Amino acid sequence: MHIAQQILFILVSIAAVILFSKKTGAIRSNILLGKDEDLSDNKNQRWKNMVLLALGQKKMFKKPLPALLHFAVYAGFIIINIEVLEIFLDGIFGTHRVFAPVLGGLYNYLIGFFEVLGALVLIACLIFLIRRNIVKVPRLRMPELKGWPMEDANIILFTEVVLMSLFLTMNTADLCLQMHGAEHYTHPFTGFAGGHADFWVTGHFTGLLSGMSDGALMGLERTCWWLHIIGIFAFLNYLPYSKHMHILLAFPNAYYSRLTPNGAVKNMPEIQQEVLYMMEPDKAPAAPGTEAPHRFGAKDVMDLSWKNLLDAYSCTECGRCTAACPANQTGKKLSPRKIMMDTRDRLEEVGKNVRLNKSFQDDGKSLLHSYISVEELRACTTCQACVEACPVMIDPLSIIVQLRRNLVMEESNAPQEWNMMFGNIENNMAPWKFSPDDRDAWTA
Repeated sequence: MHIAQQILFILVSIAAVILFSKKTGAIRSNILLGKDEDLSDNKNQRWKNMVLLALGQKKMFKKPLPALLHFAVYAGFIIINIEVLEIFLDGIFGTHRVFAPVLGGLYNYLIGFFEVLGALVLIACLIFLIRRNIVKVPRLRMPELKGWPMEDANIILFTEVVLMSLFLTMNTADLCLQMHGAEHYTHPFTGFAGGHADFWVTGHFTGLLSGMSDGALMGLERTCWWLHIIGIFAFLNYLPYSKHMHILLAFPNAYYSRLTPNGAVKNMPEIQQEVLYMMEPDKAPAAPGTEAPHRFGAKDVMDLSWKNLLDAYSCTECGRCTAACPANQTGKKLSPRKIMMDTRDRLEEVGKNVRLNKSFQDDGKSLLHSYISVEELRACTTCQACVEACPVMIDPLSIIVQLRRNLVMEESNAPQEWNMMFGNIENNMAPWKFSPDDRDAWTA
């Protein structure tokens, strides 16, 4: 590789890393707008969750076929990065297949394995495109996915198809040049049969390029090499703007998942304290010792915890939560997936506001009402089906409960049936319309 190409490659690499770092830094700042929550306990269990759920994708295998296809894409994404590392080093140092002389015969098997993975990724992405756009799987065609979310999924799948096609075409041209004994393409493979590598997939397709001259093959190989690495840099910088940021965030999200049993609702100490003072006035301080909380429950993203906001960015938009939701199945407006998407959209808006104004300036909107409606929140039965279904341990219910607390405690916005129950609890110490003295009257 000429020195000019090396310089160009280094400049492109630096620009890609800077742009990626800037956007991921903004996402981190957005997540830290949330309230503090301590999730540092039981580190052994947390590491286990990360290995089994994020790395091993354990919960994905409740649906075996999509899980196997997704695992092929995921494994390809992780493992083929070793080949990308070689391409990156070749670009910097002007070498060609820098690992080949170091690894010797093992290199042949690694490249063959990478090619098999690349082919599997290509096939899986084509199947996913067919499932989304031709078969039209119901959970992938719901209203909240119309417009950009659906386009985003197709863009990513199409990009992966192109990247794998470039990778395999590059290797096919490379192998043809090795077989021709072309300079710069043979020396790494000394010791292999015939003086060239034996690529497991592309070795079967060299005949398609047999009529091309060495110059044309070199042009094809270099073009695919450049487009492949530039495509990877573009993919890297597209991730933070896409739902596919879950590729990176699934790991911390699984590690910091809440370890409390599903269904355990977190109480508000401020409310418990007020009730205690009502029941036992002698324990109330003469003067308020602490200020009242800024807000009961949550109205906007700043009222949620940083873990809720990490959940929003980690959402894969797979729709398993919504498909499992009984409220959604019976035609209610609630979609747990939409709750997470709305939270992420609002957080992006708030983050831009903060960066522009140095602190948040009221824009007349909030997560509650502007993005998520009262009808959606009331439809939730708190059954935990969405939490159980999520493959990366996202908890939509936590957000729903906090928004409903704000509705009831700050806006007194509750259905009449709820208000009757609240009144009974306040007056009769029970949800029923009987005084404590008459509670056994039903026996008569």
